[in-house]
Amino acid sequence: MYFENTNLENLTADQELIESVMNKNGLECDGGWDYERMTFDRRFDTREGRFYLRVFAYAKSGDVGAHDAVLTLMKPVIGKYYYPHGVEYGDGEVFPAHLVKKCEEILTKVKLDLEAFQIHA
Repeated sequence: MYFENTNLENLTADQELIESVMNKNGLECDGGWDYERMTFDRRFDTREGRFYLRVFAYAKSGDVGAHDAVLTLMKPVIGKYYYPHGVEYGDGEVFPAHLVKKCEEILTKVKLDLEAFQIHA
């Protein structure tokens, strides 16, 4: 499920700043990168299963591996994890309302933290 109207999509900033804001809000990039992309994840284990809030980013310029990229954020998504296949984001998935609300709160906080650095779309 993609989150609409978060105002995060297409925000662009230095990699170090985005990583700092994401980490502050519990979104980590543990190996979820290559030289042109990064994926920031926050895992949720609930009674309904394991879910991941994900914010994807791509390098508009620079190199992620060298930590000198300028990143552009993409539309945030929540997916359900299925062992051993991975994360599914499809329309047929059911996401608990309490989890969706929590994810929306986190995304709002990320947006506010980026705005504190004058980062706007």
